[in-house]
Amino acid sequence: MSDQLPPVPAPVPMSEPLPPATAPVPGPVSTPAPASGKGLAIASLILGILSLCASVGWFCGGPLSIVGLILGFLGRKPASKGLATAGIILSAVGLVLTVIFFILGIVFRGPILNNIYNQIYNQIGTGG
Repeated sequence: MSDQLPPVPAPVPMSEPLPPATAPVPGPVSTPAPASGKGLAIASLILGILSLCASVGWFCGGPLSIVGLILGFLGRKPASKGLATAGIILSAVGLVLTVIFFILGIVFRGPILNNIYNQIYNQIGTGG
């Protein structure tokens, strides 16, 4: 009887099951995407469109055009060459329009303001 094993105690009932004994699985590791320049090209395109709209005022159109040109040249990668080219063209046209409107504003500011001053002066001087 020496080969007999001692009696096994009865299992104790548990209120909660134990979690499985496995090691936690790490989540997927994200690696940064390679710089494609597409964001710069899109920003150049947007600034080019805005520079066309803002070209009437040199203080808005000029900086928007210049930043759009810079971002367009920086974003000229093979994946986004079309967007960058469109942004460069729109920014260049916006810059040209800004310069034209700036020159027109300087040339015609004197006569236009003089005409407005004369009209106001004539209305005040004649009584109405």
